[in-house]
Amino acid sequence: MRTQVAIIGAGPAGLLLAHLLWQRGIDSIVIEARSRAHVEQRVRAGVLEDPTVNLLRECGVGARMDREGLVHHGISLRFDGMDHRIDFGALTGRSITVYGQQEIVKDLIATRLDIAGPLLFEADDVAVHDVQTDTPRVTFTDSDGTGHELRCDVIAGCDGFHGITREAIPDAAKQTYEHTYPFAWLGVLAQANPSHHELIYAYHERGFALHSMRSPTVTRLYLQVDPAERIDNWTDERIWDELALRLAAQGFSLAQGQILEKGITAMRSFVVEPMRYGRLFLAGDAAHIVPPTGAKGMNLAIADVRLLAEALTALLVDKRTTLADSYSDLCLSRVWRAEHFSWWMTSMLHRFPHADPFQQRLQLSQLRYTTTSVAAATSLAENYVGLPYPTTD
Repeated sequence: MRTQVAIIGAGPAGLLLAHLLWQRGIDSIVIEARSRAHVEQRVRAGVLEDPTVNLLRECGVGARMDREGLVHHGISLRFDGMDHRIDFGALTGRSITVYGQQEIVKDLIATRLDIAGPLLFEADDVAVHDVQTDTPRVTFTDSDGTGHELRCDVIAGCDGFHGITREAIPDAAKQTYEHTYPFAWLGVLAQANPSHHELIYAYHERGFALHSMRSPTVTRLYLQVDPAERIDNWTDERIWDELALRLAAQGFSLAQGQILEKGITAMRSFVVEPMRYGRLFLAGDAAHIVPPTGAKGMNLAIADVRLLAEALTALLVDKRTTLADSYSDLCLSRVWRAEHFSWWMTSMLHRFPHADPFQQRLQLSQLRYTTTSVAAATSLAENYVGLPYPTTD
């Protein structure tokens, strides 16, 4: 087998990269370890930055997003029993769109199949080889049990935090930076109309809570819990009772319904540098993880592959190496800004174990300043809706 770009991973990053390369006349094969049903059904992020929305429109995969996505012009920070709205429109002139990651994946898979682009699900024993040469290889076993060797010019590692591509970079050639938070999120997806028209980030003495949504009839909700907590300890009744306590505010009523799924997710920050090793380029969660408080994970992945598509076009079509050589540094500039914003949002809104009253008063002071200072609110808003993509000309 032969292609120009072997893409490992069929999440938003890998699928969008394949589409962007196709639009530039570059061949690729996407290899995914999971089944199509799995990648289309796993519930992940749902907040799209303004630059993400515009990119999906520009490359022709945003039609259903525009029909079904929910455009939001602000968020609420809820503390002291009151809502304090951050008005994105007034502060930045931009907005966000709520549209589930799995919906983007469905759109990109449909587009890929429409153009008969190679997309291989349920691949096993995937390994990358010779990434320090101009002729790297990928070996794998397909869903029928047949072994293959794929020769290519470039490998794109879009296979997530637990994927195999990052591990292909020797320890001596990479540096990792990691922070683990002393809490986790218990997330639920519920068949219930959203209780508010925008996202609510609630700071409460019992812990953080988040009210979000996926559609006009499906709500996404989160509770801060101990990272050692077991989901079996949380009955549906207990979840709704705790959400009602933490989200309580004057005039607010929490709509309840059938809980469709629930789970506990650890909170971490992670970055690997560099994001390129020879002809292997990392993108998305394979290179960096952010806590979900800042809604940056999927948006960073999309920003990565936007730049990677340009870099690979210059490298493979124009035979220019400058952009490929600067890919890691350009991506990491945006990554570290998002890491800081996500850490800041997380630190401001969560109750830390063993925090003393002094530290808790500092959090409230930060919340009050952020919601009363135009400068502070603008900083939050411009980071939340997404900073402009850098120019590469």
